[in-house]
Amino acid sequence: MSAPESFSISTLVLNEAGLIPAIAQDATSGEVLMMAWMNTEAVERTLQTGRVTYWSRSRQAFWVKGESSGHVQELVDLRVDCDRDCILVLVNQTGPACHTNRRSCFYTAVRESDEVELMAPMT
Repeated sequence: MSAPESFSISTLVLNEAGLIPAIAQDATSGEVLMMAWMNTEAVERTLQTGRVTYWSRSRQAFWVKGESSGHVQELVDLRVDCDRDCILVLVNQTGPACHTNRRSCFYTAVRESDEVELMAPMT
């Protein structure tokens, strides 16, 4: 491993809309919870507050995960991939991560050309 370097948000590779994909993963279990988008300010806010903040493309506004639902994502670690064009946020997830009330947004598998639902909504 190399010596620590100072992180610069300006080194992130953003798409044409100024966004970078962010994958949320449970820090304890390793389960992939969801994928959303961040812009540089969302990354800054996440690092400053410890609460994962995304950019909502539909609302054109910042979205602090759990702000209205209480299903908070507490930042444990933020990682940048080798191409610097994707972020991994390791989180402590309170409640479901998916807006469908499931633990993960990845609850559908494709098996032998059929879709199979892997988990029911949380009660």
